[in-house]
Amino acid sequence: MTLLEIMIVLAIIALVMGLLVGPKLIGQFRRSQRDIAQMAVTKFADEDYPVWAVQHPAQACPATLAELERRTPKDPWGDAYKGYCTPLTDVPYGAASFGEDTREGTADDIRSWSPAD
Repeated sequence: MTLLEIMIVLAIIALVMGLLVGPKLIGQFRRSQRDIAQMAVTKFADEDYPVWAVQHPAQACPATLAELERRTPKDPWGDAYKGYCTPLTDVPYGAASFGEDTREGTADDIRSWSPAD
């Protein structure tokens, strides 16, 4: 085999890997970002808020998520999470990430009071 033949075979392998494996890796990365955001908003609402509520019985709701975390938490897309006081009648506190498009009220929003996809 010549060097040219080896280079052609390597180019074909790289092309196949790029077409088959690349999209799967990107899909896994996006899915992991959504999973991270879902875990974070659930943690804020189900773990951090109850602790905060016990420590601050005179207040109904924290003004920002920074009161729960002692810093301003960011979602996987680099935007701040948002906290909601009583987003539903049976939920005392909720948190949300606006997803990849970073706009509130769209289909990719991730909310602690909504089931994970």
